[in-house]
Amino acid sequence: MDGSKIIIAAGAAFAALCATGITVAASARDASSAGSYETQAKHDNRMSDRMAVRMLDAHNRERVRLGLPKLKWNRALEREAKQWGHELARRGRLEHADQRTRNSTGENLWMGSQGQWDAMVGIDMMIDEKQHYTHGNFPEISRTGKWADVAHYTQIVWRDTKEVGCSVVNERGWDVLVCRYWPAGNVWGQKAY
Repeated sequence: MDGSKIIIAAGAAFAALCATGITVAASARDASSAGSYETQAKHDNRMSDRMAVRMLDAHNRERVRLGLPKLKWNRALEREAKQWGHELARRGRLEHADQRTRNSTGENLWMGSQGQWDAMVGIDMMIDEKQHYTHGNFPEISRTGKWADVAHYTQIVWRDTKEVGCSVVNERGWDVLVCRYWPAGNVWGQKAY
């Protein structure tokens, strides 16, 4: 992958984000909450309601801070995210599903060594990208000059996005977080909000 970065933390824990094919590494400090996330609910093959609420709340806290409408949780997007999460765990790397596979939805990805991270670290890393965000027309949206440095964040706060569904897959040595957004954000020539 172009622009990929990997960081190895204590105990060989790895975590990375992927926005439109660019990987951004986590810092070792993020491993402090390792093992505290919830796994998929066994009885219905869905993310636990508690984890879904935590992820939706994290998205909506940032949106409310900016005066944007709250997102709604979408179980169909969650199911699609889970299917892609299994595929990414099998491959052992992050890459976006093609537009057809993801039904033209937006997509944020995170991956970490299995059991070493709270999956909320992935959402927090996405939101932390706001430190580099500058309000302009996409792709002129980053103080670093690289739009991919803020693309997770802009998808989360994209004004026209109304629904989100995420899933965490724990297998093959990986924890994989996939979030799908409808309608997709990061539209060239438009402002996030």
